Amino acid sequence: MTTQQAPLIDGSGILLLSCYELGHQPLGVAWPLGFLEAAGYRPVAQDLAIDRLDSERVTRARFVGICVPMHTALRLGVRVATRIREINPSAHICFYGMYASLNAETLLGSVADSVIGGEYEAALVDLVNALDAGQPLTIEGVGIKGRVAGPVLTRIRFVPPNRDGLPGLDRYAKLQANGEERVVGYVEASRGCKHLCRHCPIPPVYDGQFFVVPVETVLDDVTTQVKAGAQHITFGDADFLNGPTHARRVVAAVHERFPSLTFDFTAKVEHLLKHRDLLPEFAQAGALFVVSAVESFNDVVLKYLDKGHTRVDALEAFKIVREAGIVLRPSLVPFTPWATLDDYVELFDIVEREGLIDAVDPIQYVIRLLVPPGSLLERDPAMAPHLGDLDAPSFTYRWTHPDPRMDRLYRAANRVVEEATEQEEDAAVTFARLRELAHAAREDREPKPVAVSPDPNRTRPPRLTEPWFCCAEPTEGQFGRAV
Repeated sequence: MTTQQAPLIDGSGILLLSCYELGHQPLGVAWPLGFLEAAGYRPVAQDLAIDRLDSERVTRARFVGICVPMHTALRLGVRVATRIREINPSAHICFYGMYASLNAETLLGSVADSVIGGEYEAALVDLVNALDAGQPLTIEGVGIKGRVAGPVLTRIRFVPPNRDGLPGLDRYAKLQANGEERVVGYVEASRGCKHLCRHCPIPPVYDGQFFVVPVETVLDDVTTQVKAGAQHITFGDADFLNGPTHARRVVAAVHERFPSLTFDFTAKVEHLLKHRDLLPEFAQAGALFVVSAVESFNDVVLKYLDKGHTRVDALEAFKIVREAGIVLRPSLVPFTPWATLDDYVELFDIVEREGLIDAVDPIQYVIRLLVPPGSLLERDPAMAPHLGDLDAPSFTYRWTHPDPRMDRLYRAANRVVEEATEQEEDAAVTFARLRELAHAAREDREPKPVAVSPDPNRTRPPRLTEPWFCCAEPTEGQFGRAV
């Protein structure tokens, strides 16, 4: 520690930034806040999905931690880091989270001083301790070597997330259900994932490991958010049913304390089938919907992605979830090198037949496969014929579809969805426009005008008001709000 710099433990020398967490109050900042304060520090935080970057805070900061749990957040975070360098060139900038590990080489070669991935909280504290003491950034026991930590895959002793100072829950995405809006909280009951889906960013970081958060810690965080106004909770686990017994205990504990609280969760198709007996129990305890990475209805695509389910399995999952009284909201990756125009056309037929038009956010129809550095697809022989060079600024390998019509369709469909999102267009109208676009592409003609007049007062399934997902590219509007 030099005489020119105040200790980090004093004042607001530590600034933590979140750029995007799916429209939720950022747990990726709340948890490090809790760890750092338990260590005696007094960090400050900002959520740049809500508020613009505070230049005065940046000027005072000696350490800036930027949370990047997903691709969208990473793209925004790099833009923010560039601005921080302009304001305060001497600040130590650390990227932490899932996408920090995947993109460590590019980040350290451009805007980052250090990178931490995996179970990062304790390592983040040790990094701050080293900076505060003027010690080398090599810390035994947590995997920090030089400027890179991780991924850190040792079990940590959780402390409660600290949400003090973050924007109120009422400023985030709401639950829309039964014609009303409810305030939403966000927690995690586990981290990592025991599965190795090839396109997912989690396996390169966690390598099949997952860590449960103690039931008491989850319950304490839920309680904090209910006191702050939460009427619904999102369990943000990569797969809530990785540990079904743990999930059951968490649901039971939360429901016992807050009987009127509703919730949603994420689970793989294969887990919905395997643990179908839990679904009625979860519905009775307040489960409104489940997000599941269906991704495709083409068995060839599903095999290449190593999803662990088939087309038939996905259709069965729709049935059993519906029978349990829960809505299944599928996430999709319709644009992959192995998907066809016929697949894209059929996707709309399936969504309509299953009654899911209002259960699929339009952004899902234009998700294109991302291949970040370290992805299991990076060296997959099935991907090799399509894979191009790494586009470092975009943090993904470029790839081209063997059918040029699919790449043209992706660009056209993406424009439709961005325009629809900006105009808050009815999902049924966007669905019809995209469906016509798909048919026109297959038939090699210009799309026809679509005349759709959906009933604005129809009963729609429960949903969150945030339409963007983790693997979507940020919009220019998001870039503008961040800095």
